[in-house]
Amino acid sequence: MHASAKKALETFLAEDIGKGDITSNLLPRKKIHADIISRQEGIIAGVQYAREIFVSKKCRVKILKKDGWKVKPNEKIMTISGPAYSILSCERTALNLLSRMSGIATQTNLLVRLIRTVNPRVSLYSTRKTAPGLRIFDKEAVEIGGGHKHRMSLDEMVMIKDNHIAGSDSLLNLVRQAKRKYKKIEVEVENFQDAITAAKEGASIIMLDNMRPLQISKVINVLKRLGLRNKVKIEASGGIYTDNIKSYAKSGVDMISVGKLTSSVSGLDLSLEVS
Repeated sequence: MHASAKKALETFLAEDIGKGDITSNLLPRKKIHADIISRQEGIIAGVQYAREIFVSKKCRVKILKKDGWKVKPNEKIMTISGPAYSILSCERTALNLLSRMSGIATQTNLLVRLIRTVNPRVSLYSTRKTAPGLRIFDKEAVEIGGGHKHRMSLDEMVMIKDNHIAGSDSLLNLVRQAKRKYKKIEVEVENFQDAITAAKEGASIIMLDNMRPLQISKVINVLKRLGLRNKVKIEASGGIYTDNIKSYAKSGVDMISVGKLTSSVSGLDLSLEVS
C-alpha cells in the first residue's frame, strides 16, 4: 500500500473518532465478531483499504470478496474480529470508503459494458472531478471497474482547456509553446476549426467537449480527409452517461471521459453486522 494512501486512511479515521468514541467506550472490554455485508448487487472495490483501517486498530480481518468481484444482496464481503471498541470505532470510516469505491466501480463497470456492446476498442476514462483528499481512492475504483485513470494531477500531462486558451494569445501559439517543452499534449476544443488546428500542430489527444455524436463523426471525417486522423486520439467529453454513451462509442472516438463517475457517486449499500 502506498504511503500516501496509508496516511490518508489514518486521517479519515482520526476525523471520525476525534478524541475517542465515547459511546463504544461504554461497552465491556471483550472481543466480538462482525461481518460486512452487501445489501445490493454491485462490484466491490476498496477491500484492502477497509482491511487496513481495522488492522490499524488491532483487529483481525478475513477478506471474502476481492476487489473487482461481483456481489449480490446479503453476501459477506469480509469478517472482522477484535475488541468491540476497535471494530465499532472503525465501522463508519471503513464502510464509507468501501461503499464509495464500490459505487464508483459499479457505475464504471456498467458504462464499460455498455461501450463494449457497440465498440470494444473505445476506452472509458475518469476525470479530475474527484472529492478533495479522495483522488487516489476514486481513481483506483474506476480502474477496478474497468476504466482508466487519465490524469492524477496537473503535473502529469499538458491539457489545454478553454480557459487556458482564453488567457493566452491564441490556441495556435499555446500549442506550439507546449510542443517545444512536452511530447504529449491534450487540447480541448469546441469547434471544427480548433480541432483541425490542434491536429495539424501535433496534439496527442483532442478532446471534443460537449459535442453531440453526429458533430464528433463530422470532425473525425474531416480529419480523415486531411490525413490527420491516425496521428491523434479523439476523446469525447461532456454530458455523457448511461442514456447516451452507446451513441458516443459509435461515433468513432478512441476515448470517452465521464466526470460523473467520481463527481456524482452513489455508494453501494453495505452494512456491518455484529454476530
